[in-house]
Formats: sequence, structure tokens, C-alpha cells
Amino acid sequence: MTSQHPNTPGWDQIRRAPKVLLHDHLDGGLRPGTVVDLARASGRSLPETDPDKLALWFREAADSGSLERYLETFSHTVGVMQTREALVRVAAECAEDLAEDGVVYAEVRYAPEQHLEGGLTLEEVVEAVDEGFRQGERRAAEAGRRIRVGALLTAMRHAARALEIAELANRYRDMGVVGFDIAGAEAGHPPTRHLDAFEFLKRENNHFTIHAGEAFGLPSIWQALQWCGADRLGHGVRIIDDIEVREDGSVKLGRLASYVRDKRVPLELCPSSNLQTGAADSYAGHPVGLLRRLHFRVTVNTDNRLMSGTSMSREFAHLVAAFGYTLDDLQWFSVNAMKSAFIPFDERLAMINDVVKPGYAALKSEWLFQQTASTSGSAEPED
Repeated sequence: MTSQHPNTPGWDQIRRAPKVLLHDHLDGGLRPGTVVDLARASGRSLPETDPDKLALWFREAADSGSLERYLETFSHTVGVMQTREALVRVAAECAEDLAEDGVVYAEVRYAPEQHLEGGLTLEEVVEAVDEGFRQGERRAAEAGRRIRVGALLTAMRHAARALEIAELANRYRDMGVVGFDIAGAEAGHPPTRHLDAFEFLKRENNHFTIHAGEAFGLPSIWQALQWCGADRLGHGVRIIDDIEVREDGSVKLGRLASYVRDKRVPLELCPSSNLQTGAADSYAGHPVGLLRRLHFRVTVNTDNRLMSGTSMSREFAHLVAAFGYTLDDLQWFSVNAMKSAFIPFDERLAMINDVVKPGYAALKSEWLFQQTASTSGSAEPED
């Protein structure tokens, strides 16, 4: 569904466009200055203590191609998120930063089991993060911006606490937690190791997404869907491996790719992150272009804003530059994401009809008026 108008949005319009974010890690989106402040307060050492230099260090480490350096970046962010006060601050700033970027709905994920070094319980971690998200929502509203943030509780796939975290997510499902996730290295840690957690969530009629098809490929996607019953695929970019593009331009979908498209399984694509992990070699070569053209349920996401030096606006701007996407395309991605959110249907529908679509309609009307003004200004004056 391409635009009927050649209205390529500029940066200002992209920033103001209402955006929906489903795949964003709390420990991957801290403000560099906050990392410096919290590290100083906790006595932790950092590779850089100047916020600008630290931001560059995070980006270069994530771009290095070294898994060891990439994982080191999270040791610094998770390391400063070990107290209630730190978690509240980080979560509040996350909500504020997303709202400032034009995000109107976000599901932000984190692993409670990684924030226990300071003596917090799992429950205290969840409650602190929820308090922070609500603070951030209120501050955003005071600044004239609207955002709603839900939490996804993540279990680490190399650990053995998935069922415990799934039960935690279920207990807090009416208190800000909208679903469950597993994350971590896919190779050697298949999602089927955590079937007890997924079976529990299905019995409880709860929602979950699974990191799958980022690095490991089609078997990870197949297990996440057919064995575990995932509602969404975290990344899922390697579904491209089951799609053949022939020399004449025709396309043949394999059975798994057909299933994913036909069942409207949401793909939580993260273009900038995929470039860093090698899942794509350029924005123009990213599978999002083909998957969007084939009408998969594609969503666009940030993954780790600090490590990738990105935001939802930057992700959209990269895709606009690479594929010539218009406001209609950006609306399509945003509606897809809102359709795929883990909040009740009526609330999703209200967000789409009362926030997302009117926001894009207003931006498109700006373009129409600009075109009219431009045409009128170039017309010959009447006698």
C-alpha cells in the first residue's frame, strides 16, 4: 500500500509522526549522562566519564563486530541499575525520551533477574520500573506529549528462571506488565528449553513474544511459533531465508514464510541493530523492504537506543532514505505495531483511530496545504 502522493516526509514530520514501539530494551536505552551519574553514585568505573565520549564508546563497541565488546556495553548499563532509585529514574527517563521522539505507545522489556545485585527482590524490581514508567508518562503529559508504556518481563534463555519470570509477569499483568519475553544468545539456547514457561502463559491466557530469527535463523523461528506458540517474533528478520527472489523478480515463499505472512505473525524488526549484528549489510539491503512489499506484518523498532545511537525517528528516517517511504508507509508500520500490541483490542483500536490515524492525517494535510501554497505562488498573476 504505497502512497498516492509523492509526499516524502522530512525530519520534522518524522519526529512529529505518532509512532508505536514494540521492541525496546530498558537497559539498552539509558541516557549517557544518567549512566555517568549512577556509576559515580555507586562507585562503578566506566570506560569514559564524559557523557558525549561515553555515548560514542557505546556506539563504537556495539559496531565493533566483537561479541565480547558488545556484551560489555550491557555490563555497564545493567551494573548501574541495581537500586530502586536507579530503576525508577531510568524507567521515567525512558518514557520521557520516547514521548519526546513522538512515540505514543511503547512496550519496553527488561530482565528482572539481572537487577538483584543490590538486594532487591524480583517484585521490588518490577514495582520500581512501573513507578518510573508512570512518572515518565506524567512528566511527558505535563510537557504536552502523550505516551503509554507497558512492560515486558524478559527471562534470559541461558538461565533457568523462565517459569519464575513468567509467573511474575502473570502476577503483575494488571499492574503495568503486558507480556513476557525470552532473550539472549539463540545458538545453543533454543526456546523449547523454556516450554514450561510458555505452557503456563498459554494456560493463563497471557501474551508473550520470543527473540527468534535474529542470528540463528529459521529453526529458531519455527520452534518459537510451532512449539512455543509465540504471539510475536522478536526480530524474526531471518524469515527472509525462506523467501526466494527469482531472476525475473517473482517471489516464492517457503512454507514457514507463508505461514508467518498468512497468520499475520508480527515481526519486530530492528534495522539499525540488525546492521550491527550482521543480519543485514545496509539499510537499503535490509529485508524490511521486501517484507513490507510482500505485506508481512512488519513493525519497526529500536532494540537498544544507546548502543545503536538511534530512536524511532532515526529508524524511520533511515527507511525513508533507503526506500523512499512516505507518510502512508510510516502510518502502515505504526498501525501494524498498534494492532500487534499486548493491550486489549478496544484499547488498541482507540489508539489507532483516535491517535495514530489522526496524527498522520494532520501531517498529510500539511503536505497538501504546502503543495497548494507552492502551486498558487508559482501561478501567473491575473490582470
